[in-house]
Amino acid sequence: MDVLGPSLEDLFSFCNRKLSLKTVLMLADQMINRVEFIHSKSFLHRDIKPDNFLMGLGKRANQVYMIDFGLAKKYRDTSTHQHIPYRENKNLTGTARYASVSTHLGIEQSRRDDMESLGYVLMYFLRGSLPWQGLKAGTKKQKYEKISERKVATSIEALCRGYPSEFQSFFHYCRSLRFEDSPDYQYLKRLFRDLFIREGFQFDYVFDWTILKYQQSQMTSVPRRAIVSTAQSASFLPLPQDKARGWL
Repeated sequence: MDVLGPSLEDLFSFCNRKLSLKTVLMLADQMINRVEFIHSKSFLHRDIKPDNFLMGLGKRANQVYMIDFGLAKKYRDTSTHQHIPYRENKNLTGTARYASVSTHLGIEQSRRDDMESLGYVLMYFLRGSLPWQGLKAGTKKQKYEKISERKVATSIEALCRGYPSEFQSFFHYCRSLRFEDSPDYQYLKRLFRDLFIREGFQFDYVFDWTILKYQQSQMTSVPRRAIVSTAQSASFLPLPQDKARGWL
């Protein structure tokens, strides 16, 4: 078993609870790949959240890993690919903050729900929070109900306002899927890849925390007088040594 690094929740907090569009898009590409892989093995994760995505260490520090399959469920027969039946009146499984609308409504989860949850994680990173966070309630059941009400009442347009339209497209697509549908993972990755290119970003694996850690290491390892005397040469971050390896 690999020893892994910090979770995306840890890194989100390290970056003052907001991530740049570039970082979110670099993460999204890998995260969609990870969920697609789990689905290809006939399982749903059912608890997509920042805490369950970890970065690697050392040479794999740029790679995203998924963990915690305690709530995972087989959604189809491995041999026949017969899908589990549609059911209603199910209790909420997973983390309410990132649960899909269908999950809140008591519908059996399928692949579409993992993808919708992933969309909420991406918006959480971009926005810094989600509209249904911080709701007060007497019991867990009442809190889940309040989250559900706020989530249903929040339109996709309102949730994604101020951010590229590709995020709205992501949600509209996920919510258009029928219970047994297989998501078009390539389409979703292409949405974000095209946006990434249009923004002029370089896939160099320089995440927000990469820059912050570099800046902190410079402040702690270089004496102040040395910083002052070499200000002209320390004004800019060096380019990463490794060339971008392209999309994972």
